[in-house]
Amino acid sequence: MKACFIGLGYIGLPTAIIAANKGLEIIGVDINPSIIEQTNRGVSHIAEDGLRELLQKAVNSKNLTACDAPVKADAFFLFVPTPINTQRKPDIGFVEAATRSVIPLLEPGNLFVIESTVPVGTTEQMAELIFQERPELRNNIFIAYCPERMIPGKAIYELTHNDRVIGGINDESATKAAEFYAKFVDGEIHTTNTRTAEMCKLVENSFRDVQIAFANELSIICHNADIDVRNLISLANLHPRVNILKPGCGVGGHCIAVDPYFLISNFPDETALIQQARKVNTHKTQWCIKKIKESINNFEREHKRRPKVAMMGLAFKPDIDDLRESPAIDIVSEIMKLSNNTEIMISEPNLSKHRFFNLTDYNESFRQADIVVFLVAHTPFKTLPADPSKITLDFCGIHP
Repeated sequence: MKACFIGLGYIGLPTAIIAANKGLEIIGVDINPSIIEQTNRGVSHIAEDGLRELLQKAVNSKNLTACDAPVKADAFFLFVPTPINTQRKPDIGFVEAATRSVIPLLEPGNLFVIESTVPVGTTEQMAELIFQERPELRNNIFIAYCPERMIPGKAIYELTHNDRVIGGINDESATKAAEFYAKFVDGEIHTTNTRTAEMCKLVENSFRDVQIAFANELSIICHNADIDVRNLISLANLHPRVNILKPGCGVGGHCIAVDPYFLISNFPDETALIQQARKVNTHKTQWCIKKIKESINNFEREHKRRPKVAMMGLAFKPDIDDLRESPAIDIVSEIMKLSNNTEIMISEPNLSKHRFFNLTDYNESFRQADIVVFLVAHTPFKTLPADPSKITLDFCGIHP
């Protein structure tokens, strides 16, 4: 089977690599010439353990080729972004453009699947777009939606082993798509309709956003009550039906920080809890900024000079290089606006460089700093000592 994967980002590229190594012929499509060139050389633009080796294997076997436009195939898969606009409403422009790009190539019996996160009803909307342009394909092609379930840092394992939910515009489409995914997914495959599958993706990440909001709100309450929130959570979690998550400096990542807005946009009157969770998690980031500024000002009053501040971590979660929607980026950006008399050192051990920030080795940042701000619980940071001579703001649980 020959499949065309449109979008070679954090989901599209690993999925293409896995499918190609299972013997499928995959044509990967991307608009970025650099990604196309790197992919064809067997060089991954995504930092994931084991991904480069698998990519090289797929390219060497000639089962994976990257290009800049879709070609005729048996199946077409969309892995393009669906960003949130300035009004925090989802923009399906990339999904529509990708759909239009394959309409001239579709033939009876083809499979068309959307993996991009989309508002409920989008797959049906794209199906109608296809049938308006190619009415002869109605009831003659298979159309489905299949959301990914993958966490950066564990992409290969989770894309292979996690259960998948596949929704078809009809039972035949769901079955056809399930047969394709079964070729490279070891997890159980569950079929349903497109709207349920689309909603499933949004619900999963909105649920996690609500859980994180509870932990983040609890951390602020405990700060004001002079209680160690992490000790409290460990004790509360001894209850057999309680599982409170660890608080952080907000919520990041392309899913949890974004997907709730897809539901809020479509169902503004029915999503009070989801909307409040978004506000809580956004507020936690602003609360962290406030605490850092207070520490800087307090240091200056006491020592009659501006401090050296180490901002530790930029990624949205530990031990990855993914910066998408990272609250740490927002915090660092805001602190960088302070007076030039405050020396800000930024450390991200998973990056060699950043296009806006000058990075400093984390050991050097820690050594020089008067104030150390831990934003991301990267494993290397946990090797740093607890130094009582420094002011430490630990927003992510580096030190127990």
